[in-house]
Amino acid sequence: MNSLAINDERLLRCLRRLGEIGRDAEGRLVRLAASDAEKLGRDQFVDWLKEAGIEVAVDRIGNIFGIWRSDGVVDNAPLMLGSHIDTVINAGIYDGCYGVISGLEVIATLKEAGFQPSRPIVVAAFTNEEGVRYAPDMMGSLVYAGGLSTEEGLASVGTDGSVLGEELVRIGYAGENEPGFLRPHAYIELHIEQGPVLEREGIPLGAVQNLQGISWQKVTIEGDANHAGTTPISMRRDAGYAAARVITFLRERAKASNTPTVATVGCITFEPNAINVIPSRATFTVDLRDPDEDRLKQEEAALAAFLETLSQEEQVTIGVERMARFQPVKFDEGIVRAIESCAAARGLAHKRMTSGAGHDAQMIARIAPAAMIFVPSRNGISHNPKEFTSDEDLVAGANILLDVVRTLTSEA
Repeated sequence: MNSLAINDERLLRCLRRLGEIGRDAEGRLVRLAASDAEKLGRDQFVDWLKEAGIEVAVDRIGNIFGIWRSDGVVDNAPLMLGSHIDTVINAGIYDGCYGVISGLEVIATLKEAGFQPSRPIVVAAFTNEEGVRYAPDMMGSLVYAGGLSTEEGLASVGTDGSVLGEELVRIGYAGENEPGFLRPHAYIELHIEQGPVLEREGIPLGAVQNLQGISWQKVTIEGDANHAGTTPISMRRDAGYAAARVITFLRERAKASNTPTVATVGCITFEPNAINVIPSRATFTVDLRDPDEDRLKQEEAALAAFLETLSQEEQVTIGVERMARFQPVKFDEGIVRAIESCAAARGLAHKRMTSGAGHDAQMIARIAPAAMIFVPSRNGISHNPKEFTSDEDLVAGANILLDVVRTLTSEA
């Protein structure tokens, strides 16, 4: 099996070419979902599919699929590969794009080698994985898996006031296929780790066995605006101070735990937001994550109990809005073992891992066996132009994907 390898020069060239599409006037990579910049990225991906002789299909939510049905292959459910090509603002070039380009490269390599798979092989580029312009994130794969209706996804209003469905029509990627029209036999996503574990441990490959559950909430604390100099501390209903207590509670609880639970307050605003006025309102987000559903529920309950106590102690009113909630995902054991076996066959050190970030794979896992492959991220940095993975690791990961695809499509 190891005599076959991907075309590393082509893989890296395409990845870097895609990384130049969508640069703004400041040189930042900003390829938000269904934007003009993302249209250019989509167009390039479709051109590459056509150049490789791969059939192109687009569904109503804008997901792009490159479908390879080799001559004489039985039209079984396909093996699906993929990720996304939309980015955050001021992004790196690897997140998502590496999985899409590697999927394309695997199919091209197998076609050129005359390989006859037992089922079609598909590479997917899912719409709006990042969720920067439209909510929720991982939308294209969520709709594809039936977790969100197509109509609801298309009606999503962006941060700029645009409507996703209208933007897909405008850029030419409002497809005719119903999401889910290809139900995969299995799904594999190759991705950079976006964390520091592999690099820290000197291991070039991760076989991802599960993915953390995610709980997003928006908390609003209402107090009283008052003069910062004349109001005694004991007489304040300070929404800003109450928010600080929540942030400290979350951090200290996570630090004291012997579990992998993490908690983050990533957005916060005060009103009236004046230096000499006690805040009357604080609005902030809470991101809780844990790979165990029971523990995640415990953290949500602990936060709720703390907010109730805080409301009484500080004489503030607290409201909570659920923004998103995804259960932890356990990936398919058979595919995880196949990844480990292929890594061992190439002499690559590897380890089983948990994904701390959300990915399209967690959505597709609702409808098909799925797993992920990780390669190292330098310093664990992602969603940042400093995002970096060495060429050696990129090529190694793509070759493991190639081997796993051959393994899974050499069976009936």
